[in-house]
Amino acid sequence: MELYNRHSGASLGWRRLRRAAAVAVALALGGCSLFSSEKPRYPPAPLANFTPTLPVSSAWRVSVGNKSEVGFIPVVVGDAIYAATSNGSVGKYSLDTGAEVWRTSAKTDLSAGVGSDGRITAVATPRGEVIAFDDTGAVKWRAQATSEITIPPLVGDGLVVVRSGDYRIQAYDADTGRRRWSVQRPGPALALRAPGEMLLSGGFVFTGLPGGKLIAIAANNGAVRWEGTVANPSGTSELERVADVVGTPVISGRQLCAVTYQGRINCFDVGSGNSTWSREFSSVTGLAADVRFAYAASDRSVIYGFALDGGANVWKQDALQNRGVTAPSSVGRAIAVGDFEGYVHFLQREDGSLLARIATDGSAIVAPPVPTDRGVVVQTSKGNLALIHVGQ
Repeated sequence: MELYNRHSGASLGWRRLRRAAAVAVALALGGCSLFSSEKPRYPPAPLANFTPTLPVSSAWRVSVGNKSEVGFIPVVVGDAIYAATSNGSVGKYSLDTGAEVWRTSAKTDLSAGVGSDGRITAVATPRGEVIAFDDTGAVKWRAQATSEITIPPLVGDGLVVVRSGDYRIQAYDADTGRRRWSVQRPGPALALRAPGEMLLSGGFVFTGLPGGKLIAIAANNGAVRWEGTVANPSGTSELERVADVVGTPVISGRQLCAVTYQGRINCFDVGSGNSTWSREFSSVTGLAADVRFAYAASDRSVIYGFALDGGANVWKQDALQNRGVTAPSSVGRAIAVGDFEGYVHFLQREDGSLLARIATDGSAIVAPPVPTDRGVVVQTSKGNLALIHVGQ
């Protein structure tokens, strides 16, 4: 995990952050490794012994490119998977077999990707360029955003939407690349480089922002429907006051939930933006939800289950503490998380007990597993894409 100074454009590495602010987060995210020449301050929990009760198996694995970082999350559309890696590789693959449908190169390094609706696939570069491909892998258009983009573009409703490092949300016409609207909000000087995505639902774009804010924007014209505060920054220094919304806002029924680093988990009425419940919490990866529960991993990789009706904490699982787990994903009767050694762990939704574990390629998984009707798709730091079948 890194901090980013939007004024200077400089990243503050994890060791510097720890010395400056004594922020006790030991996670494997992006440029931050749990293992170095130093003894880790918070050693990762060893893999627990348990009797697996959920059948899981590796269906296939394919290489997309040679490196994947925070900001690269595969997208499943129908029977296809779209994925990209930071060395510029972009591809479409069969969900059933992993077979390559097409693969191309952006001919430049990438900072985020992908977004796709199955017709247009978009990625972003460190210089803030947005590149859109048609569904043969040919470049359809390029557009210039106002600054670096580190979360995947959002594609849908005839738009490609990006959120840049200057806290501006910009929408482009999916066919032409013409800018349709732009919304900017003030933000703090320091922001996390942490996993994040925007959400498109019911004609609105929902996105969290650094500084603990959540915003709902009409997709057709960029009008702001409402703004909510997930958490208010607190502390005496800029580092202590980092309280960014991380991960993807999630909708369950009438509730829209989000979580921050050094702040809270907060659920809102999706129509009005009024808070329905909140709890103190700190995460650097995000959350998931189903019809009954919200799930989130703390900044120490302790996983919690909360009742969506009122927010009561119904269980806690610390067997994966300090293993740099991803945001959870709900799949069948389980939730799934990846970790810094490339393992995917499956937990019981009702009580958090361990159900199964499977290895991938030994490299860190920094994007949340993507649930499908065939199991979960994961993308590893080595740039591999894999489908894991999940039984009942």
